[in-house]
Amino acid sequence: MILFPAIDIKDGQCVRLKQGLADQVTVFNPDPVAAAAHWLDLGTKALHVVDLDGAFDGEPTNSALVAAICRRAGNIPVQLGGGIRDMATAKAYIAAGVQRLLIGTMALSDPDTFGLLASAFPGKIGVSLDAVDGRLKTKGWVEDSGLTIDAVLPRLHSQGAAFLVYTDISRDGMQSGVNVPALEALLAKTELPVIAAGGVATLADLKALAPLAARGLYGVISGRAIYAGTLDFAEALRWCEAA
Repeated sequence: MILFPAIDIKDGQCVRLKQGLADQVTVFNPDPVAAAAHWLDLGTKALHVVDLDGAFDGEPTNSALVAAICRRAGNIPVQLGGGIRDMATAKAYIAAGVQRLLIGTMALSDPDTFGLLASAFPGKIGVSLDAVDGRLKTKGWVEDSGLTIDAVLPRLHSQGAAFLVYTDISRDGMQSGVNVPALEALLAKTELPVIAAGGVATLADLKALAPLAARGLYGVISGRAIYAGTLDFAEALRWCEAA
């Protein structure tokens, strides 16, 4: 499994939210580029960046910071989500050095554009499945899409989605443990690589997910736990590489 450190950007700062709520914010580093540099110096093999302002507002608000993170990352791949709702924004981020784009709202509300995007950048476009009790949320998790994971998976497969990121919103930022049954159910329905997010608090949570790697679990995203220190990132990285 690949361990992705999360760099969530809001108001120009590296933050973490609880359950995606904009008013439940903790600032962990006023400089997102410095936060990225910290994880890079510890040996991360990839970065997971989210433009939270973009997710809420639908605009690439923090594009300059994202470009700076890509420059600092060099050959280390950066995947980005948040506010990518048209082709022009996607092209600009790819040109800035983002290796993979994570699409949420557009994938659910604008299937035609999503299909064009996946065709234009094969292997680079993933889908963020952000769910509460199986129902998918959009626009920074503030709107109910009216769709379920089961309903959208066949279309995402046919349109060329390259990977999936599954977030159990109820556990995101709560450090309450991962939703293993929900991940098992998703892995049984797709052959696409899946990245888990939400609830990782300790090394024990990573170990609980490890058996799923053989069934398509490609990686795990950790945010609050690595910033708060309940998960030692360097130790976790070594464990994932050895597992």
